[in-house]
Amino acid sequence: MPYAAARALLLTLSLPLLLAATPATPGGWSVAPSGGGRPSFYAEGTPGAVLQDTLSVTNRGTGPLTVRLRATGDGLRVAFAEPALGIPARTRAEVPFTVTVPADAPPGDRVGRLLVRDSTGRESAVRLLIRVGGPELAALTVEHVAVRGDRITYELVNRGTTALVPRLAVHADGVLGAVLDRAPRTLPVRLPPGRRLTLDEPWPDRPALDAVTVRLTVTAPGAARATGRASARFVPWGAAAGTAAGALSVAAAAVAVRRRRRGRATVTNRAAVTGALT
Repeated sequence: MPYAAARALLLTLSLPLLLAATPATPGGWSVAPSGGGRPSFYAEGTPGAVLQDTLSVTNRGTGPLTVRLRATGDGLRVAFAEPALGIPARTRAEVPFTVTVPADAPPGDRVGRLLVRDSTGRESAVRLLIRVGGPELAALTVEHVAVRGDRITYELVNRGTTALVPRLAVHADGVLGAVLDRAPRTLPVRLPPGRRLTLDEPWPDRPALDAVTVRLTVTAPGAARATGRASARFVPWGAAAGTAAGALSVAAAAVAVRRRRRGRATVTNRAAVTGALT
């Protein structure tokens, strides 16, 4: 039966034979994948695919049951043929639903849950696992490298379709040669596809006075090597301030000396002119 024609329940069956040997329990109900034998839902699809299945809700009670259905998941869109329904006593309802895989979903597993809740607040869930197919691509970049005080900040971006565990090497050259050289090491992070992560690298023994170029090299299994660079100048501002103050003092003294000499020269010139007139 096509899904479009199943806007009501796909199938509602009376279960007198099934429940004949089972004592009726008021409010007793359960949910499971349709067909039996499956503890959870599992399906495979490519990005953009629409997958179909059916959920069974069994009312073993002696009275009618009203339930609401919803879903949670990692970006999965789930639509039920009937998100709310009433089920007579001792009856099983088969509820069709679809799962739409996001068009931009990377390959890998996505997990969700189908939740059924009755009017008293009791809730039951069935696990949903969707495996997204497609080509696997490992791609990593390192961006926005900067030196801030005694730390090197940077961003890692996973531009592929698989989760990555990156390795980082750090190198810096100053005016007279290398001032920092750290061998590659595995970072304690796992970067999912499409995610950006801001990190920093401590540099407590950075130069006090130098002009440096910092180079970060990042690798990951299957991905091409990525490099990011930044430049920085280190100046001991206390010493620089003292030097500047000293220079200002010398300049001020020089100006004062010039003014005194000019004053003396002016007095001498006036004396000479007065003598000549006399």
